[in-house]
Amino acid sequence: MKLKVIITALVLSISYGINAQEITETKFGKGILNVVAKDSSWSMKFAARMQFLSTTGWDINDDDFSSPETNFLVRRARLKFGGFAYSPKLQYKIELGLSNRDLSGGSEFTSNTPRYILDAVIKWNFYKNFTLWAGQTKLPGNVERVISSANMQLVDRSRLNSRFNIDRDLGVQLRHHFNLSNKFLVREIVAVSQGEGRNITTGNLGGHQYTGRLELLPFGTFKSKGEYKGADLKREQTPKLMLAATYDFNANAVKNRSNQGDYMITNTGFYETNITTLFVDAVLKYKGFSFMGEFADRDAGDAIAVEEDGTPTGAIVQVGNALNLQAGYLFKNNWEVAGRYTNLNYDAVVGKALEEQYTLGISKYVAGHNLKVQSDISYTTENGNGSGLMYRLQFDIHL
Repeated sequence: MKLKVIITALVLSISYGINAQEITETKFGKGILNVVAKDSSWSMKFAARMQFLSTTGWDINDDDFSSPETNFLVRRARLKFGGFAYSPKLQYKIELGLSNRDLSGGSEFTSNTPRYILDAVIKWNFYKNFTLWAGQTKLPGNVERVISSANMQLVDRSRLNSRFNIDRDLGVQLRHHFNLSNKFLVREIVAVSQGEGRNITTGNLGGHQYTGRLELLPFGTFKSKGEYKGADLKREQTPKLMLAATYDFNANAVKNRSNQGDYMITNTGFYETNITTLFVDAVLKYKGFSFMGEFADRDAGDAIAVEEDGTPTGAIVQVGNALNLQAGYLFKNNWEVAGRYTNLNYDAVVGKALEEQYTLGISKYVAGHNLKVQSDISYTTENGNGSGLMYRLQFDIHL
């Protein structure tokens, strides 16, 4: 109820400003509201973004290929708040998700309520190059997941990400960076989190989750943090490269995809096992060309969930590995062609066939990632046999 009141108040305030024809100096894509206190003791930027998605899918093994499944939806609808409080060294970020896809996933472990909150985090630069994050936000996992859904090169992330990512969690992160030379930058991140994903209200059910990530940028920083944005919209004039690795250990995890997926419930409580996830990734950009490569591997102490007497419950940790390779070229007229190859190779205990997906996409960036139209077509195989064809068209607008 309180959230609805806040959102209603924001909408009314914006409507009042429009009706009064007030002039703002904020440019398109830089937020609806961007203010700084007169005494510089705080600031706030408020922005909104939406993605509208159309999907058409065919089962190529179905004789009636003329009857595809179609779906139209508001893929994402989000409100973002950010700025600093008291000092520019103390920043904050709040992001709320309002689409059905953002809100779904509520359960008894989230008090059966919609999951409005995506991010609620403070970032304190307490000493030189050290910054402490505290709250709910993305863990330092695979690069594709850390890239905002507002800045993707294709319509959506790969199947490597949807099956192996470690997403958001509640905890603390310590971030640091230093230079090995004038250009060579090294960034380190360590995180300790609850280990069960976002918006959990029941407290910790298993152990805790520990994550470490190391990033190497031998040719210096990308323009406008381009290592975490799809496409080379800044057209880097010299090659820029990021090589990175993440190791994640979730002690006594109770979900079948580390801090994601389904709870492994038994007759007496929860099945617990240690789950490790490894990511290795790379990003390269140069004069409109971009490349991103990712490898993910998940393992578990005991992947098959059992009751106290050893009887299998039917739940299985989704152990295995995946590879994702993605590249694109941005033409001078801001049209881009991109391609992606992804495979999922689960361990035999999971009982799933090797899955491969090939995607070809075309995007038109009207105002960078803030206003764009994207489409792609994907062909999926299982054990080398064709299984599905999917076409997607998406419109993005970020105010």
